[in-house]
Amino acid sequence: MEEVNSLPKATPTVLVVDDDTNVRAALARLIRSAGLQVNTFASVPEFLAKKRPDGPTCLVLDVHLPGENGLVLQDTLRTAQQRLPIVFLTGHGTVPLCARALKAGAVDFLQKPCEDVVLLEAIGTALAQDQHAQEKEQEVAALQQRLATLTPREHEVMTLVVTGKLNKQIADILSISERTVKVHRGRVMQKMQAPSLAALVRMADTLGLSQPLPTLTPASRYRTKDQCA
Repeated sequence: MEEVNSLPKATPTVLVVDDDTNVRAALARLIRSAGLQVNTFASVPEFLAKKRPDGPTCLVLDVHLPGENGLVLQDTLRTAQQRLPIVFLTGHGTVPLCARALKAGAVDFLQKPCEDVVLLEAIGTALAQDQHAQEKEQEVAALQQRLATLTPREHEVMTLVVTGKLNKQIADILSISERTVKVHRGRVMQKMQAPSLAALVRMADTLGLSQPLPTLTPASRYRTKDQCA
């Protein structure tokens, strides 16, 4: 969305988990040759102990590791809601393993030895996905900050406006004057930094507010105009 600033550009980082020292070294050289940062790990515990870097990040992961399984790590990250695009790279892949990994959201499942260009393309796709996800998260966070500045009444008005209600209808639903609705609507547009109704609707959709307002209780429907203004 044009209303929210994009993330500052940061050098993408590729995380590699593979128990083979030679493979880690070769992958590190290849990834650095593409202008990317790379951190390598020999095991899952070593990987989990490291803080994730800032900026777009992806994981190049072997399936079979000593005492570990890359698919289990994938499940662990997903269960913990830790978004991290994964490219599996393994010398012992099978169709069922590939299907399971891709169904769980892996970007790709590649067999060793893999052509450099194929691996770098998969890494590029994974990093682009993470960049997009980070931008989306920043957008939502910025909109949530704006939403928090609204009063409860402004929040109600915004929810009704973006679901297509006219000022007169909103006034009737909230038992306030149409003039008061217009005032609240103007404040909503200003606080949300929405240049148009269409922009406000897009913001509400991003925030998950584009659903009909729940039925108001009698106590809230029949407050006096002075109380609701």
